[in-house]
Amino acid sequence: MTGSKWKFLLADRLVAGALGPELRTKHLVLRPLRPSDMFSWQEVRRRCEDWLIPWEPLRPAGSLDPTESRSAYEARCEQRDRERSLGTSYGFAILEAGRVIGECNINNVQRGAMQSGYVGYWIDQSRAGFGFMPESVVAVLRFAFEELGLHRLQISIVPRNHASQRVVEKLKIRSEGIAERYLEIHGVWEDHVRYAMTSEEWTERRVELIGAWLEPA
Repeated sequence: MTGSKWKFLLADRLVAGALGPELRTKHLVLRPLRPSDMFSWQEVRRRCEDWLIPWEPLRPAGSLDPTESRSAYEARCEQRDRERSLGTSYGFAILEAGRVIGECNINNVQRGAMQSGYVGYWIDQSRAGFGFMPESVVAVLRFAFEELGLHRLQISIVPRNHASQRVVEKLKIRSEGIAERYLEIHGVWEDHVRYAMTSEEWTERRVELIGAWLEPA
């Protein structure tokens, strides 16, 4: 896909408003999670609970579980839509053949002198290892650097989360070392390896990454 077609597709989706941006890779579509995705999203989250929960923050005490509650799921979608409209976060469901198989999100976008954001992701255990998450991350990097104009993106990973580390290793994203007790994960303050890419690095590697992961086979 050429740069002009890419920008046209994004502009078309952004003008549409509630639909938000739609990103395409060789095999996937990334777009904001919708209320109509509830059953697909809930199914994969329930089935992969043991695979996903150890790497995520605990849900606030007393809050409803979006994997079980329609109202909690819809509230989650609404919150993501508000964050996108404010420019603070951009959430993308990852769809393979119309079915949700994961998410790849840009969180905590900071403007001003920072111009940065944090990328987080998860995928259906049965679809891990097929290259779908590196595809998704490259699509999100392109969106962040070329459409949002961010300067730096960070991906933070618990050192023993080898599946997530394989994603950044495949993409050869630079490690910035370990941040001790960086985030509270599943009730424990965990060390994280910080991986990062700047817009200068994206520009240098753009052709390589797009050619490997986004252009039609």
